[in-house]
Amino acid sequence: MRQLATVTVLFALATPAAAFDHRHSAWNRLLARHVTVSEDGHASSVDYARFKQDREALSAYLRQLSTVQPTEYRGWTRKRRLAFLINAYNAWTVDLVLGSYPELASIKDLGSLFSSPWSKRFFSLLGERRSLDDVEHGLIRKPGDFDEPRIHFAVVCASVGCPMLRPEAYVAERLDAQLEDSMRRFLGDRTRNRFDERAGALKVSKIFDWYEEDFDGRSRDFTSLAATFSAYADVLAESDPARSAIRAGNYRVDFLDYDWSLNDKRR
Repeated sequence: MRQLATVTVLFALATPAAAFDHRHSAWNRLLARHVTVSEDGHASSVDYARFKQDREALSAYLRQLSTVQPTEYRGWTRKRRLAFLINAYNAWTVDLVLGSYPELASIKDLGSLFSSPWSKRFFSLLGERRSLDDVEHGLIRKPGDFDEPRIHFAVVCASVGCPMLRPEAYVAERLDAQLEDSMRRFLGDRTRNRFDERAGALKVSKIFDWYEEDFDGRSRDFTSLAATFSAYADVLAESDPARSAIRAGNYRVDFLDYDWSLNDKRR
């Protein structure tokens, strides 16, 4: 019996842990089930009421994320690490909302005068107790790690003013295309970004105000806000004169108010 026990222990030690699912299949299924894209394709809403019925499936996925150790994470490719962090941020944001749903009109209701909902350390990731701010600013936006401004159109704060939560998980194999598509969809939403030809004003989301530094040379593909707007002039404006004005920099920038209402399908 002692020999059998020893063999069993040795076999368990020799058996590798299940590999992490980089397709994020469980999260992908939940998103496909509970996220609806608007008819114009520029925004989405979340059916939190039905999502709450799938809370255990969400919790199981979150446990998968929490089991990943720092050494394993560091061995992944850059794209796998970034997809992992984006999905983690979005999944835990949904989980945070579900904890108080339906008794809230905005994710900001979960904060207080002295603490924001994004600073709450309510989950474990990569061996540490984390907050959403830790994931976004400490891991994703850490200078030199990813330097990818398009993440601002991928991490979603459960609000109408945010970019759309995609009805699919981010995956390494399609990450660049997904980030580009998310950015273009957001820029094409006239409720959040538009060119006022009469006023000569480019009216854009507060995201560009809050995170201007991320578009200002950290990435080789984004050297400034002006260059970013010029590169995406075809999405930001409807007419050729307006697009030409954006490319030439002939405009002033106005930052629009941010809508913190919950991105709830039933609102």
